[in-house]
Amino acid sequence: MWERATITLRPRPRGVHLVTREVVEALPALARVRVGLLHLFIRHTSASLALNENASPEVRADLEAWMSSAVPDGWPGFRHTLEGPDDMPAHVKAVIVGESLTLPVGDGRLELGTWQGVHLLEHRDDGGPRTLTATLWGEPLR
Repeated sequence: MWERATITLRPRPRGVHLVTREVVEALPALARVRVGLLHLFIRHTSASLALNENASPEVRADLEAWMSSAVPDGWPGFRHTLEGPDDMPAHVKAVIVGESLTLPVGDGRLELGTWQGVHLLEHRDDGGPRTLTATLWGEPLR
């Protein structure tokens, strides 16, 4: 069984945002998979996907604080500045974090750890809506 879907996430401010529920709700076919994989790919160069702590908002705030400290806006060494001071740092952060996740699926649900969730890392102040390509494959439930 193969399924593909496009998921559009609403615009969010810069930061780390838990999006597990949105992803699952956009994939009704997930409920029909006995065993398989879900691959998520973000179709942008200034935002990322990550799997991390799903309970404490402080973890998300700390991750954003570290990212902004490690790759500050307006760093004088950047040459690509045409799209604003947050654009090139967003590209660097996206390279560091990554553009995709591959997640296990079992018995109609994501098989994540108790404290794990899918996160959108928005690296720009005004990145707009973000688009994911979701590819689901596996054996169907019988």
